[in-house]
Amino acid sequence: MKVVEVSDKQSQKQFLNVVNVIYSDDKNYVRPLDSMIEEVFDANRNTYFNHGVATRFILIRNEEVIGRVAAFVNHKKSKGFDQPTGGLGFFECINDKEAAFVLFNAAKEWLKKNQMEAMDGPINFGENDNFWGCLVEGFSQPGFGMQYNPPYYKAFFEEYGFSTYFEQITNHLDLTVPFPERFWKIAGWVVKKEGFSFRHFRIKETDKFINDFEAIYNDAWRFHENFTPIDKKVLKATMMKAKAFMMEDLIWYAYHDGKPIGFIVLFPDVNQILKHFNGKMNLWNKLRFMWMKHRKYMTRARVVILGVVPKFQRSGIESGLFWHLQGVVDKNPHLKELELSWVGDFNPKMRILQESMGATFGKKHITYRYLFNKKNNGQTKATAIPLDTKYNAHKEK
Repeated sequence: MKVVEVSDKQSQKQFLNVVNVIYSDDKNYVRPLDSMIEEVFDANRNTYFNHGVATRFILIRNEEVIGRVAAFVNHKKSKGFDQPTGGLGFFECINDKEAAFVLFNAAKEWLKKNQMEAMDGPINFGENDNFWGCLVEGFSQPGFGMQYNPPYYKAFFEEYGFSTYFEQITNHLDLTVPFPERFWKIAGWVVKKEGFSFRHFRIKETDKFINDFEAIYNDAWRFHENFTPIDKKVLKATMMKAKAFMMEDLIWYAYHDGKPIGFIVLFPDVNQILKHFNGKMNLWNKLRFMWMKHRKYMTRARVVILGVVPKFQRSGIESGLFWHLQGVVDKNPHLKELELSWVGDFNPKMRILQESMGATFGKKHITYRYLFNKKNNGQTKATAIPLDTKYNAHKEK
């Protein structure tokens, strides 16, 4: 077996196409667009290269590519743990443990050269809404951006020595089943309360809504472990890329006396269309995309992110956001399901909220951590977000 660092067009193509070998008989697999993968490793398009480095490897045996892996360092995050921690991602491999370990070793050695002492994986060199975690339960067709892999990957990670850093749960909401009555009572009370208002996203006001998103996110997420503020350039780029398939009224903001206090972002599950394209978005597939979108192939949506600033948590704002979404769903009866993906085990409040909505289990992913020196007693478990961040925020004043 030979490890080759991706350095030219041929190796880039081999990196992308190895999935055709691994998933040739898997009807649930949806190949991500090649352009999405390539963008992650393009320093001109991925702003994470402004504060990080990344590389890719392929594994060749008897002139056949049998696996791949990427390794990267996000300097904004890496030094925020007990030990400098890099990332491993985009791992794919045939069902051969020796081959998998060769790929893990390649990533580890590269990270060591970049002064790292641990690696998390599988993760993304970017935000955690894409390509994040190892799927261990719920091997159904993935939503757009969600990680999918064969069941045998779990054993590869754990037998190599990775341990669970955190678990990620994806729940599903059947939109043909009414929400619990208590949930709607709270929502109805909130939307009528003086001082509160709700607006959905509009493309023509993108900059305003991105500024509002930044204000909410940086307040609501500051109690998360190793928090770093949102990059507005990344956020705007994400919204522009989603423009082709987004529905403006599936993205809602909450305000109090005109100040942004919460949001929910849903995207139609474009994977229901992309599964027919084998990773390619050429002119023919662009035309097919427009036709399938018009014919309403996308019957489910993914809740990508939901957040409320600490001051207004436990005030029913989340219920108010869903109240307005319900009106959108009523006008779009082709939407049958919401995928709530994903919630980490470090976020108990969000899990409680989803249970109150009647959500049911869909999938479980695991983000693993591997310490290069097992004797250094480094951090191997994510820190839970305090249940009462509203109280903690009040104490800061």
